[in-house]
Amino acid sequence: MKVLAINGSPRKKWNTATLLQNALDGAASQGAETELIHLYDLDYKGCTSCFACKLKGGKSYGKCAVRDGLTPVLEKIADADALILGSPIYFGTVTGMMRCFMERLMFPYLTYTRPPASLFPKNMPTAFIYTMNMPEQQMKEIYAEHIGTNEFVLKRMFGHAETLSSNETLQFEDYDKVVFSYFDPEERKERRRTVFPQDCRRAFELGARLGKSR
Repeated sequence: MKVLAINGSPRKKWNTATLLQNALDGAASQGAETELIHLYDLDYKGCTSCFACKLKGGKSYGKCAVRDGLTPVLEKIADADALILGSPIYFGTVTGMMRCFMERLMFPYLTYTRPPASLFPKNMPTAFIYTMNMPEQQMKEIYAEHIGTNEFVLKRMFGHAETLSSNETLQFEDYDKVVFSYFDPEERKERRRTVFPQDCRRAFELGARLGKSR
């Protein structure tokens, strides 16, 4: 059992990466082999609309033909048994690196048929972990469509998807160094101390669920 986690945050040791690592720890507790991949370490672009993945009889039918830093990751995902994506919300959506990754990952598997289908050769459980500065209820009201769309396409491509959100996360270790008056930093630090560990536990449990999926 191989479980991959994809970090769409530029930070390798902060909120999103921490939750992803907890999810992988949960998968490992079920005997899974795990790996955390940081997208900001890679040199790649989004889909170039070459449509090589759609050509009849083409050697790249059903897979991305672009060869760059993302290619080995896409190959690993094709061989994986579970996949966990993670990203903070930037300007109303996932990070640019995550969005480019999602285009490259899923478009080759999508058939231009009626109804559309997936060329991914198996059912693979997936999950998406979000981190967000906004309160949970407000995020549900504003970003429900965005989160729901991502869950929908993951289900369409891979067969199963679930979502975990960690809200009102701590953005800085020292708020005194930045121009900031959006909320009380001390309240956010207290939430990091008391609530974020609960989110990490939920991530661990998510990973354990995926890790024992066969």
